[in-house]
Amino acid sequence: MRAVVQRVSSSRVTVDGKTTGEISKGLLVLLGVTHEDTSNDVDYIIDKVLNLRIFEDENDKMNLSLKDVGGELLAVSQFTLYGDARKGRRPSFSSAARPSLANPLYEEFVKKARGQGVTVGTGEFGAHMMVDLTNDGPVTILLDSSKNF
Repeated sequence: MRAVVQRVSSSRVTVDGKTTGEISKGLLVLLGVTHEDTSNDVDYIIDKVLNLRIFEDENDKMNLSLKDVGGELLAVSQFTLYGDARKGRRPSFSSAARPSLANPLYEEFVKKARGQGVTVGTGEFGAHMMVDLTNDGPVTILLDSSKNF
């Protein structure tokens, strides 16, 4: 499982002109799932996302987590995180999980975040989404449950 985590002052997702998810201060998480992912991968990524110390404390040091600052989370599924562009010019998405596996794990991620008291907005799985964000910092972190980076 891969995640692109962006610290935002605001973010929202729209589908066909309708807002499906919107947050103020918090994290936008673009989430990709591969074939081998399980609930263990969800647990790894959710723990990292909710506890990453990427918000400033009173000394302007990145020392506080999303949970510490009471921030919100916007979770957006994004199979293109498993795009492989090493050969040719057209990315291969063969490492991305099919929707029958990816969607339940994405939903599990959302449920587990909410279960820890975090306000979570979402995109719409499989839809063409427009994602607006104001990246705060900018701060962008890449996570991979296989620890490839």
